[in-house]
Parts: sequence; structure tokens; C-alpha cells
Amino acid sequence: MKIILTQEVRNIGAPGDVVDVADGYARNYLIPRGVALRATKGTLKQVDTIRRTREVREIRNLEQAQQIAQQLAALKIRVQAKAGDGGRLFGQVTPAQIAEAVAKAGGPKIDKKRLHLDEPVKSLGAHRAHLRLHPEVEAEIEIEVLRA
Repeated sequence: MKIILTQEVRNIGAPGDVVDVADGYARNYLIPRGVALRATKGTLKQVDTIRRTREVREIRNLEQAQQIAQQLAALKIRVQAKAGDGGRLFGQVTPAQIAEAVAKAGGPKIDKKRLHLDEPVKSLGAHRAHLRLHPEVEAEIEIEVLRA
């Protein structure tokens, strides 16, 4: 099914992109969440408007994204979680907890949906997360998980 993305979707595309995805994925996930629109004659006319606004916003935000990335690299992010004897956590550290810890450390408010963990954080110690601030800027965040 051809759809027009209204928001960025990881590994699919950016706002204004016309992409072809599986029918079920579009009907059951993307369209109900407001992330995409069905590609019809009327909505295809809106694609240029969506793309123009995205390009203006991206150019303006590129410098800001680079500044935020530098700011995040300088922060010490600490997350406290309950852990067992071997350092294994009861559960895992979620992107929402990491976003909250960044705000507590004095960093900018970040969107948990843009935060990507290479592997689930299920143990004490140092871990890394990636935050996509802009299509051209990705910040790497150092996270230290401490026993609560």
C-alpha cells in the first residue's frame, strides 16, 4: 500500500515521503497512530507542502541539533535501578527513564521515541544509547546504571 508519512518512522522514511509498505502495517499501525496517510490524489498534492515545511525546519534545526549533541556528550547520565546480587537488573532501563535522567542531569528535554538502544539495558554499569536529533545529526549518550 502506498502511504505518505506525516512523521519520521525509523527505517521507513521522513515526513512527506511516499513509501510502499505492507497493507497490514499501514492499516493497523501507521494510519491509526496518525503517522501516515493513505496516498490518494488529494493527499499526493499535499506532499510538496509537507516536504517544503520539513526542509525549512531541518535547515533551521541543523545548527541547533549539533549544539544539543555537544551538550549531551558533556553530560553524565546516571540511572538508578533495582538489581540482584550479580548486577543483573530486575527488568530493564527504558528509553523513558533515560529521557527523564537526561532532564534531571540538566540536559534538554528529549523525545523517548528518538532514543535508540543497541541492546536492552539489563545490567549495572556503563551503556550507550543513540539519539537521532536530525537526519544528519545523531548524538551518542553515555549512561551509567547504578544500584538503587
